[in-house]
Amino acid sequence: MLSLAVLLAALAVDRFLGEPPNALHPVVWMGKLIGALERRLPRGKAWLELCGGTLVTLLVPLTFAGGSWALLQQLQRWPVAHFVVSVWLLKSSFAFRGLGRAAFGVRDALGSGDLAAARRALRSLCSRDPSTLDEPLLVAASVESVAENTSDSIVAPLFYYALLGIPGAVAYRAVNTLDSMIGYHGRFEYIGKVAARLDDILNFVPARLTAALLLIGGLLARCDARRGWRIWRRDGGKTESPNAGQPMATMAGLLGVQLEKVDHYKLGDVGEPLSGAQIDRAWRIVTLGMGVALSVWIGAVVLG
Repeated sequence: MLSLAVLLAALAVDRFLGEPPNALHPVVWMGKLIGALERRLPRGKAWLELCGGTLVTLLVPLTFAGGSWALLQQLQRWPVAHFVVSVWLLKSSFAFRGLGRAAFGVRDALGSGDLAAARRALRSLCSRDPSTLDEPLLVAASVESVAENTSDSIVAPLFYYALLGIPGAVAYRAVNTLDSMIGYHGRFEYIGKVAARLDDILNFVPARLTAALLLIGGLLARCDARRGWRIWRRDGGKTESPNAGQPMATMAGLLGVQLEKVDHYKLGDVGEPLSGAQIDRAWRIVTLGMGVALSVWIGAVVLG
């Protein structure tokens, strides 16, 4: 029951308080450590960069997961402190409220007709260059990011919490942070290769679980779940990432829209117009799907 109590408390903190300040946020610490290590890695030869990147990819998750485990072990004799630290560590591994706020920032800017502000707001959701995006493409990018980040920022960390406890959630967040910082082609081609592949492996199940939860949420929101399933199966593999397209394609099918990243992919069929209302609909689907997942978790714990 303690794991459920920690989860519920962490969700309450997320709902009412949001993210910890940067000075107390483990993910910020992860980013600083990754940046410091990356700057000191050898450059110039692919094999050296690959070896250095592999070392960083192993060191950062082990440091934070091992540190969290050791800290919680030391706090076993003080139950209240143990509980508070557990909630803090778990909350730091996921961001439900933050994802919604970022999406609504784009929606509200578009609603007021401020395209420049919407482009700025999109930077909080994804790394895509928004400078040339019009309203439909801004909405598409927002809906895609809501769907993808439901997996990366909510489902995956809680999935690894269910499997491996606090250290599992922390380790996942460290790998995901590595991927977001160095898992790119170009400058980080070899340094970030192992981080990118490890992130793909860790997200394989959560991404597909997220797609299934979105289908359930869509059904509750009275969307066309059959179309969501069909588009998931047809378009889920069209993105470069083996995982990102799974929830994104499902969301496209549920909303009855086409989500496009120019020169990269198109998910879903042309249908409903892409407007700020689609961001609201996408968030409702996410909220309902996550509500079902939480209800199942609570029921499983209560029943044994």
